[in-house]
Amino acid sequence: MSGRETLLGRYELRGVLGCGGMAEVRDGWDTRLNRAVAVKLLHPALNVQSDIRRRFEDEARSAAALSHPNIVSVYDCGDDDGRPFIVMERLPGDTLHDHIAQGSLPPHRVRAILSDVLAALATAHGAGVLHRDIKPSNILVSADGTTMKVADFGIAKTAGVAHTLTGQIVGTMAYMSPERIAGAPASVADDLYAVGVIGYEALTGSRAFPQDNPATLARAIMDAPPLPVSAVRPDVDPTLAGVIDRAMARDPQHRFATADQMRAALGGDRAALFSGAASTAAARPATRVLDEPLPVGAPGTFVAPNADYFVPGGRKRKLTRNQKFLAAAGVLVALTVGVLALATDPSSTTQVTEPVSTSTPVSTPPSVAPPPPSVTPVVEPPDEPGEDAEAGDGNGKRGNGNGNGNKKRD
Repeated sequence: MSGRETLLGRYELRGVLGCGGMAEVRDGWDTRLNRAVAVKLLHPALNVQSDIRRRFEDEARSAAALSHPNIVSVYDCGDDDGRPFIVMERLPGDTLHDHIAQGSLPPHRVRAILSDVLAALATAHGAGVLHRDIKPSNILVSADGTTMKVADFGIAKTAGVAHTLTGQIVGTMAYMSPERIAGAPASVADDLYAVGVIGYEALTGSRAFPQDNPATLARAIMDAPPLPVSAVRPDVDPTLAGVIDRAMARDPQHRFATADQMRAALGGDRAALFSGAASTAAARPATRVLDEPLPVGAPGTFVAPNADYFVPGGRKRKLTRNQKFLAAAGVLVALTVGVLALATDPSSTTQVTEPVSTSTPVSTPPSVAPPPPSVTPVVEPPDEPGEDAEAGDGNGKRGNGNGNGNKKRD
C-alpha cells in the first residue's frame, strides 16, 4: 500500500477534484478493480446533522438505482470510521457549464445535449426520482465531447423520501420554475423547465435570468420571462426554438408532460411539440341554433322592443304590437324587482368588491425576497464570483467527482 489515505482499505484518495458546501470530491483509485474512480466525501462538520447525512445517503441510493448511459454511475457507498462516502464513475471531461462559459453553442450541438439530458431524466422519472437541481454544472461531458451525463442526485426526491423542511426550497434558483419559487412541491414539470433554461443558456451564451441578487432573480423568474429564443437567435430552427420556449412556459400545464414527449418534439415530432398543453382559457360554448323561436317572456330570455328574430329556414319576422307591449312590460317588472332587491340588501351599501387576481403577485419590495412568508429559501453563498446562489441544498460544489477536474457544483 502506498501510504495514501484509503477508505475501507480499498479506495485510495488522491487530489481534490472539487469542493462545495456539502461535500468534497477526491480523485481516487479502486485497488481491487484497478480503475480510476471519483470519491465524494461528506464534510466532517456536517456528519452531525442528521438531515444532511440522510440526504447524502439518499444521493447514493437514488443514483445507484438508475442505470443509463446518460447518468453518472455509482459504484459503491459506505461509511469509513464515521465518514460517509460515495464512489462514482470518473469522467475525464468537463461540465456543460465550462463549455457554455466559452460562448454560445451551435444549435445542432444544443439539440444533442438536450436529447441526452432528457433521456437521462426519462429513466429517472420512470423510476420515481425527481432530480430537482438540473443545471449546466451538473451535466458532465465525455472526453470526446459527444455524450452528456447527468450527475448529482444529492437533492433528488423519491416517492418514499422527504427530508426537505416545511417551507424550505432546495435547488439552484436560476434554474427553478416559477411555481417552485412560490413554494409549490417539485414535479416532473420543474425538471423539464430547467432543461429548457439550460437550452436557452447554451444557445445564447448567457443565462435566461442573469440577475445576481436573489430577490430580483426570484422576481424576474416569477414576472419577467426572457425574450423568445427566435428573438435572440434568429438562426435557430423553429422546432428547437419552440421546444425550449414551451419548456420554459410559466404555466406548468403548458409545458411538456414527460421527458419522452419533450425529447420526441426535439427530434421533430410535431404532434409531440403541440400536443398535451392544457389551455387555461375556458372553452367557448358552441353556438346553439333553435328550431323555433322562444316565446316572448320565456325564462332566461330578453327581447327588446322593436327587436327581430330569425327562424331557421324561414324569414325574419317582426313582433306584433301586443308582443312588443308584453316585452316592454316584462322589462319594466324585472327592473323594478332589481331596484327593490338592491334597496333592501344592506351589503349593497356597505361592501366594496375587491378585484380578484388570478396571478401570483410578488408583493414584497425589491429588497425583500418574493417567495410567500410560508416559504423560507435557504440560500448558500456563491461558489465563486458569477456563480448562482443555491437554495436549501447547501451543495455549492465545485467538482462532482466525475471527471478529471470535472468542475461540478454539489
